[in-house]
Amino acid sequence: MNLFRTAVAMIILPLVTISPSISHAEEGTSLRVLSYNIKRGLGNDGKTDLARTASVINRLSPDFVGLQEVDEKTQRSGEVDQAAELGRQLGMHHSFAPFMDYDGGRYGLAILSRHPIRQSKIIELPKGNEPRVALAVDVELPDGQLITLVNLHFDWVRNDGFRFAQAKRLKQALTELTTPYILLGDFNDQPNSRTLELLGRGMTEADKPQDDSFTYSASKPSIEIDFIFVAPPTRWSIEHVDVVDEPIASDHRPVSAKIQLRPHTSSSADDR
Repeated sequence: MNLFRTAVAMIILPLVTISPSISHAEEGTSLRVLSYNIKRGLGNDGKTDLARTASVINRLSPDFVGLQEVDEKTQRSGEVDQAAELGRQLGMHHSFAPFMDYDGGRYGLAILSRHPIRQSKIIELPKGNEPRVALAVDVELPDGQLITLVNLHFDWVRNDGFRFAQAKRLKQALTELTTPYILLGDFNDQPNSRTLELLGRGMTEADKPQDDSFTYSASKPSIEIDFIFVAPPTRWSIEHVDVVDEPIASDHRPVSAKIQLRPHTSSSADDR
């Protein structure tokens, strides 16, 4: 009887010890990403309240946030460095990219990250109704992997000529990336537009729920203009996407996505 029990243990124990490591390798790294046009903290109640903006972001627990319409020390926003202040309140690293000087300070976009930002790069885009840039940051994950986040805010005018020119320049910059990347922001264009078609080519979109996809306006959602994409497709999978019902803090609704970075394999090395 004792010999029988020993034999059973020898068969079962290896299965118990090996199984978790295989499961971990297959799972990859799960990340939460948020795209949010914060309108410099100016809510639909007419109040500028950056603490309220931080509260909205905090309850969504993102690893990364792409922020659009961010002020740096402008008089209209109380001379606050908004990217730095949100980073401080949320305990996140931050990087800011200005579009232009404005009202005693600067106006642009920013990225927040729970993980260290190793490099930031401003991608100059063709001018539109206002100057525009994109912000690309390299972030180091806890396991040492580098990924790139690219945040954008394209021109808003009805004619899409400016947006499409900006999209073409950004697409060129994206093809030069050697890291897995996340593209997010306020595209100011809708699904099936030539802007979205161009940038989405060869990428995976974080598809929103069909019955709740509108991101603008926050008070009366009627159009979808804020998006999250990932590339290359072989390195990412999309787990869940929400458009967050937040009608007061900004005129846009935040887009939140839970995504997964798959383990690197030789077959995915050149698939971009």
